[in-house]
Amino acid sequence: MTLLDAPKSTSVPATDGRAGSPGRRRAGRAGQVLRWTALRLLALAVLLVAWQAVVAAGVWPRVLVPAPAEVWRALVRASTVHDGVRGVSGHLLVEHLAVSLRRIALGTGYAALAGVPLGLLIGVVRPLAVILEPAVTFLRTLPPLAYLSLLVIWFGIDESPKIWLLVIAALPPITAATAAAVRGVPGDLVEAARALGAGPVSVLLAVRLPAALPEILTGIRIAVGIAYTSVVAAETINGVPGIGGMIRDAQRYNQTDLVIAGLLAIGLSGILLDALFRGVERAAVPWRGRA
Repeated sequence: MTLLDAPKSTSVPATDGRAGSPGRRRAGRAGQVLRWTALRLLALAVLLVAWQAVVAAGVWPRVLVPAPAEVWRALVRASTVHDGVRGVSGHLLVEHLAVSLRRIALGTGYAALAGVPLGLLIGVVRPLAVILEPAVTFLRTLPPLAYLSLLVIWFGIDESPKIWLLVIAALPPITAATAAAVRGVPGDLVEAARALGAGPVSVLLAVRLPAALPEILTGIRIAVGIAYTSVVAAETINGVPGIGGMIRDAQRYNQTDLVIAGLLAIGLSGILLDALFRGVERAAVPWRGRA
């Protein structure tokens, strides 16, 4: 038998099991999302059961720790018109929340407009960093209530001190994140741009800023969270409508159920807002986290 007489084998394309893999990956991701959702719901159910058990055992007076059902009724009462009364203090819960979110958006927006350029300058110009970094650190360590009284003296009790307080609270994290991100840009990118004839301004805007964008967006996201935690302090002075003002008024009359309902509204809206920023971050810097 010669090689010519050898039986010819029919070659079949080898399969590595990757056919249809995108569909399987989507199904796997969907299953993972369902599992995580079920785990979160289970944790929430355990928390509610433990909360109800503490209330039923009478560990604390009901005026201090109301039952979950009482908090739910307060949440519904604050969100509807009942007995001719519109929500709380003449405004629905969603209106209180919308006013607070507007203040947070303005405060964080102004802070970003000032903090990003300031951080770029601090990260690039060393003499400015020596002068301004201590000031940024000083502001970052101040609690909001420490300068709220001063802002009220300067700007009165209307909207201005609230917005200024949120600006001051949100500015340091944006500035610090921007400066650190600019300094962390690989030197090879900067040298390559200079070799191609780019000037200092072009290097800053076309190389350093895009490379630092992921960390800048993270700093803005952190600043939004800080502004959210500061809004209750900002709204202790003439803060109605506003979720912080609503909580303050409820605290004055020992309406613990309404206070907890307001805290839940803040927390849930904060989760949604953070998810929105994560989506913006994924759309703006899709390369982040990829090799």
